[in-house]
Amino acid sequence: MPTSTVENYLKAILVRSADADAAVATGSLAEALGVTPGTITTMVKSMASRGLLEHQPREGVRLTDSGRAHALAVLRKHRLVETFLVQVLKMDWAEVHEEAEALEHAISERVLLRIDAILGHPDADPHGDPIPSAKSPQFDRDSSLSLATCEAHRQYRVERILDQSPSFLEFIQRTGLMPGSTVKVAERDPASGVVRCELRDHPATLGLPEAAKIEVTEAAARPRVAAEAHPSSGSARKPR
Repeated sequence: MPTSTVENYLKAILVRSADADAAVATGSLAEALGVTPGTITTMVKSMASRGLLEHQPREGVRLTDSGRAHALAVLRKHRLVETFLVQVLKMDWAEVHEEAEALEHAISERVLLRIDAILGHPDADPHGDPIPSAKSPQFDRDSSLSLATCEAHRQYRVERILDQSPSFLEFIQRTGLMPGSTVKVAERDPASGVVRCELRDHPATLGLPEAAKIEVTEAAARPRVAAEAHPSSGSARKPR
């Protein structure tokens, strides 16, 4: 079985892959994991020798089928644990990443199946990130509409928060643009870079760069089953 370090590498490559055939630059991987290029090189060679990834010096790294399966399993654990911490233990959605990072390497598949059942088999975590299925694991990277690109004056549902840095998650909580909320873009002004939105009972104003980090789907579309993010006065801690 892969070590926790190897699992972290596999997951980092997966979430930065546009699709199954996409390569991830080793420089990007080093930055994401907070390690030196030399460390990346050593680990990549080791993982390649174990058949977990392919390394092309000028292209980057690409997961093999085996590596991708392992990465999806780790990602599934991480997002189910985050959902459990928020929905059952009522932790703040901005504080659960570090806990999930530790627990994802320790929880057995038997315990994970029980957590999944208790949660009602959600297909998205509190941030709207898709949870790979145990029976048919997939990693949904399809880019949906965002508040920066969706049609104005139509009802949409907030689907996913792409920026999960502490400050941005706190901003989302203040504005009410949580996953599952219904929103309509009342005005989008490219000149000033401002997007004015209307929620059910109050308005929200944000910049175009921030709006691009909030993915939405048409309100009539079937929503993902996701945990409700639990607001807290505690400080947020993580970006994904």
